[in-house]
Amino acid sequence: MSTEVAMYSDEDNQNNEDWMTNLPEELWDVPLSSLAIPGSHDAMSYSLDINSPLIRSESDTFRLLDGLFYCLTRPAIYRWSTTQEKGIVEQLSEGIRYFDLRIAHKPYDPSNELYFTHVIYTHLTVVETVVTLRGLWALGYQVLLSYDDQSAARHQALWPGIPYWWANQYTASGVVSYLDWQKDMGRPDGFFVSGLNLTADRSYIALHPRQSLQTLTLANWKELRPWLEEQVPGPHPNNLNIIAGDFIGPVPFCPLVINLNRKLLRQQRMDERTLRGEDR
Repeated sequence: MSTEVAMYSDEDNQNNEDWMTNLPEELWDVPLSSLAIPGSHDAMSYSLDINSPLIRSESDTFRLLDGLFYCLTRPAIYRWSTTQEKGIVEQLSEGIRYFDLRIAHKPYDPSNELYFTHVIYTHLTVVETVVTLRGLWALGYQVLLSYDDQSAARHQALWPGIPYWWANQYTASGVVSYLDWQKDMGRPDGFFVSGLNLTADRSYIALHPRQSLQTLTLANWKELRPWLEEQVPGPHPNNLNIIAGDFIGPVPFCPLVINLNRKLLRQQRMDERTLRGEDR
């Protein structure tokens, strides 16, 4: 077996938990924004509280419908807002290294607790801690924290928001077409996310009462997978970086994204051979 093919093991046996540690040394100096990194869309939605209030950004019309037909709307909201079934530790073990987290305070809540959200709020709260570089290093943590909010611009220690390419489509073909269109326009500088996640509008949800986001994701996976396998990481305009998905456990999402780095390694080796040839 060639060294290029042997970079990672078969996806069924791959040790995704330590995939960054196990990257070949030739990729250690590659910017993280040029690597293929698996991400989790709405990473905390596995802990949604079906009885919590709607988030503040939902429309007054939807709030009225939710109040009148609570027994019908709430199961539907839960089915279509849940994007993950594994907890954060399990997602890390699967190989996820980018987490999409939405945080908010509950309306009319007298406490200062913050919750994760996706249409509704989670059971779990955001635990506030004092985070310093020395403390993170002592615990062996290596974290980059990005805020997609204008208020973060006032704090130089915080990273700005990472662009997220969101197709807002409920078919694989719609998602792929959108992402290909974005690629044609060129990748952003630095980190960015390609969302390989489906989104159903309320008309679709009403017409498909027995479906859920999970059944929709699994039904479209066969069409999403070949597109994913064709992608290439790197710094060039049509290269990808972070790729985020839903239900990263039931489908081999992480190993497929991680294995894209083989292509980056192969390109680096070709470039090195070309340079050696020029030197002679």
